[in-house]
Amino acid sequence: MKNFSLLFCCVVIFSCAPPKQENVKTYHFDPIPVTYPVTAKVDTVDQYHGQEVKDPYRWLEDDQSDETAAWVEEQNKVTFGYLEKIPFRDKINERLTQIWNYPKITAPFKEGDRYFQFRNDGLQNQNVLYVMDNLEAEPKVFLDPNKFSEDGTTSLSALSISNDGNLCAYGIAKGGSDWSEYMVMEVATGKKLDDHLKWIKFSGIAWKGNGFYYSRYDEPKGGGELSKKNEYHKIYYHTIGTDQSEDQLIHENKDKPLRNFYASVTEDERFLIIYESESTSGNGVHVKDLSQANAPMVQIAEGFDYDYEVVDNIDDQLLVLTNNGAPKKRLVLIDTKDPGNWKDIIPEQEEVLTRVKLAGG
Repeated sequence: MKNFSLLFCCVVIFSCAPPKQENVKTYHFDPIPVTYPVTAKVDTVDQYHGQEVKDPYRWLEDDQSDETAAWVEEQNKVTFGYLEKIPFRDKINERLTQIWNYPKITAPFKEGDRYFQFRNDGLQNQNVLYVMDNLEAEPKVFLDPNKFSEDGTTSLSALSISNDGNLCAYGIAKGGSDWSEYMVMEVATGKKLDDHLKWIKFSGIAWKGNGFYYSRYDEPKGGGELSKKNEYHKIYYHTIGTDQSEDQLIHENKDKPLRNFYASVTEDERFLIIYESESTSGNGVHVKDLSQANAPMVQIAEGFDYDYEVVDNIDDQLLVLTNNGAPKKRLVLIDTKDPGNWKDIIPEQEEVLTRVKLAGG
């Protein structure tokens, strides 16, 4: 269940009554007049349950059209025309550059016989993944997202090392898009394999044997991938060395086009876990025993009123972190052969239970 989500946050807190500081230089400048370009409105109306809902700016959702490109250009003229006139902007830029320019190193993590670690020399746009044979070895660059594209607008969207440590599957996202493309590399050689998966969104990478599970949509028709509604999310299994067209469809729901599905696999690769959701909170959980041929998919949590996260398995039972019956969360043990049988392992307490990790058995 090793899956790394890359999220970098900068938090700035402003106090309403800052303490008095000596020798602090303040800047003042006269207001700069701004005249915004007129944004066209169109007569677009939808009917929802008998109610008319106007959407006059829907034409902007097509970000590939000439009209949208012209609108963006005019908006940028106003924005940068304003910013360039701020007299102390360069001073702020210089100071922030000084503050942020220091090496950043994450804790190493082990996969197979090797250790991996993210590093940043100070001002790199994206962290670089290094690999080490042992903790005393000199780190070597394994994957540098800053080189994905010449303009630096392609980012690392997903990363997962196979359980034996031999292969690395990673995702790239271009220009800030939610769409990802997945690639595969050999860890020992750094060689990029021919595997290239597309039309992936809202997905993880769950290794099992010589391949992994992932989520995707059907290829959009007519170039509408950036403006059309995403429907019929599906889970596939990809075997390394095969074309994406040969991937095996694992799960879908033809009756619920807006539902999302996310796959994970327990550490011992025995159980496939499928999470089903309709919004940003609440999910159902299905589980399949991969050690048994033609094993059925069993639902251990249904509905979308509560959150469920499978931590790992202990033999036939799953450790699940949930807020069902516990607003501050609890850890329960669920028998996959008797899904109605729940046992509290960590009952709800005064403090919120935020995360659970199984270690050392």
